[in-house]
Amino acid sequence: MIYVLTASIVVVIVVLSLLILSFQRKQKKLAVFTEENYDLKAITIADIDRMEDGSGFEIYLYRLFMELGYSGVYKTVGSRDFGADVVFTDSEGVRNVVQAKRYRIDNPVGISAVQEVFSCMRYYKAKKAIVVATAKFTEPCETLAGINYVKLLDRTDLINVIEAFKGDDIKVARDIIEGEPRMILESWSEANNGVLHEVRKDYKTERFVKQVMGK
Repeated sequence: MIYVLTASIVVVIVVLSLLILSFQRKQKKLAVFTEENYDLKAITIADIDRMEDGSGFEIYLYRLFMELGYSGVYKTVGSRDFGADVVFTDSEGVRNVVQAKRYRIDNPVGISAVQEVFSCMRYYKAKKAIVVATAKFTEPCETLAGINYVKLLDRTDLINVIEAFKGDDIKVARDIIEGEPRMILESWSEANNGVLHEVRKDYKTERFVKQVMGK
């Protein structure tokens, strides 16, 4: 009986110790990402990947744009942001809206990111839109961005910005952020030439509707 009781007590102590250690590690892991207490230049892409959620990445970009010397920088509210996470004014005095996407490396960002950030420009009285992601972008996302002149900064671009910032090369970091977006000039009328496979008319539905309408 005494042996069983002793063993039970030992098990409880071990379990509690493991729980406390796990909690302390978690607190230590997440503390570096609070808004007030981390050195921005100490943050790497691996740290960003470990952030608990997207809000930490938004705060990081907010601080980064301020450290890069941009004016008019502010972070939007968490809800009802209409598609923008950070707003800043670039070197030419043009307001930009930024959407931050902290995705897994193997999870590319889709077209909704472009749709959201582009559609909110008028709300924020901005003339440029940027999506900053920790992953790649899908081909349809790149196409929609190119048509609408939305700047896409993927994981490689983000790493280059981070490294330039760490090396105090502010100009290089800003040049990456402010570089001209990839532009696609093909219009809807050119959709059938095989260049933009994402933009095609639904001929099956057209034929069906014309039959129904007797045309």
